[in-house]
Formats: sequence, C-alpha cells, structure tokens
Amino acid sequence: MNALAAVERFNAAFDAKDVDAIMRAMTADCVFEDTAPPGGQRHVGADAVRAAWERLFADSPDARFTAEEVFEAGDRVVVLWHYRYTGGHVRGVDLFTVRDGLVAEKRAYVKG
Repeated sequence: MNALAAVERFNAAFDAKDVDAIMRAMTADCVFEDTAPPGGQRHVGADAVRAAWERLFADSPDARFTAEEVFEAGDRVVVLWHYRYTGGHVRGVDLFTVRDGLVAEKRAYVKG
C-alpha cells in the first residue's frame, strides 16, 4: 500500500469517527501531535494516541474535517483541511509519515 492509500484509509476511519479502524491504520509506535495551544501536545504510542482520538470525538461530536488538498511525497502525505465545529471553524494542515502501509506519525498544525 502506498503512502497516499494509507492516509486515505486513515481519513475514512477518521471521518467515520471509528477509533478502532483509525488505530488499525496506524503503527503500534505511532505518534500524533495535536494543535493544542501553544505548540501542540505530543501523544506517543497506540494507547496515548487512542486516548487522544477518543477525547477529540467525545469533546466535539458534531465537528467535521474536510480535506481541501492532499498530496504525496514518498513516504509523506500532506493534507490541507478545514475543520468545522459548533461555534466556528479553522483551517490547518496535517503532515503524515507512512511506514509499511500504516500511518506512523500525524503532525497537525492550525492556521490562526
């Protein structure tokens, strides 16, 4: 599976808010860097990353990400996105690293 296909699989699970499927799309030693101010919080390992997804979906059940542009560069994928939540919206970018067909790292940055 190429990097773009791996991220598309991850994004489909994310859009469905299916934490089990998200985690199946990630490596056991995965890393997620979120957009929490001021510089984001780093979650390392499947347990920590799973907890971050569960918290995100519980805290904002009606929120939706829309991918605006996606491109691949070797084992990296860049996703420009628009996030709509109750009371507002924001734009940002995710930088993915893929290893062996699974997302190994997702670093998120927000415009603002």
